[in-house]
Amino acid sequence: MKVINKTRNIALMSNGKVANSIWTRFVGLMGRKTLEPGDGLIIIPNNSVHCFFMRIPIDVIFADKAHKVVYISHNLKPWRISKIVPKAHYVVELPAHTATQTATQLGDLLEWQEN
Repeated sequence: MKVINKTRNIALMSNGKVANSIWTRFVGLMGRKTLEPGDGLIIIPNNSVHCFFMRIPIDVIFADKAHKVVYISHNLKPWRISKIVPKAHYVVELPAHTATQTATQLGDLLEWQEN
């Protein structure tokens, strides 16, 4: 799965997966030792994440049903919990610093594409 920031015309994720069941949403990226550039996970539906049992920090981009970025949690560390973002319909978990490196900002529009 790919996620493109259409506003900035840049890929956020080029080799990702979708977590859309209770189990896959709960597990998320737990246990991963690394998250390479281009890797990531879309968790839908979701408006908050936990980093329990995680080994790496991540960026979390929260988007609404119209795929508009409504919140970004930069460099969320292991064993932390994000804030609850009521407007969010899904999140995209990415390697730490991806949002800054791609200049992703609130209001940007995202698009999903199959690989």
